[in-house]
Amino acid sequence: MSIIVGYVPTPEGAAALDRAISEARNHQSRLVIINSSRGDALVDKRYAQAEDLNAVTDRLEKEGLEHLVLQRVRGNDAASEVLEAAEEYQAELIVIGLRKRTPVGKLIMGSTAQQILLEATCPVLAVKAG
Repeated sequence: MSIIVGYVPTPEGAAALDRAISEARNHQSRLVIINSSRGDALVDKRYAQAEDLNAVTDRLEKEGLEHLVLQRVRGNDAASEVLEAAEEYQAELIVIGLRKRTPVGKLIMGSTAQQILLEATCPVLAVKAG
């Protein structure tokens, strides 16, 4: 069984990663980190750079956690990538970070978190930064 975390190099992503590490340690589970882009990785600020992922990998190795870091550019949105990974790696939990958005922002832009919450077949833990 695995714990899946949707990771972006932001305070929300860091909060999700921190909680996912704690959950993985408590459940003695493998941690699967997902970072993705629809294909515009060069301009997508949510797509982690090599130094970001190296720091994540170094931290997980120091923590002694079994882990897998996936960075995908397959044309899918982030929610689809997280949900696919949850199925593929038999997730017992998905951890996501939330950011504050206005109601209009949610309506116009859609919500990755909302899609994950509604479509996941396992529990989802949503955490806020700060």
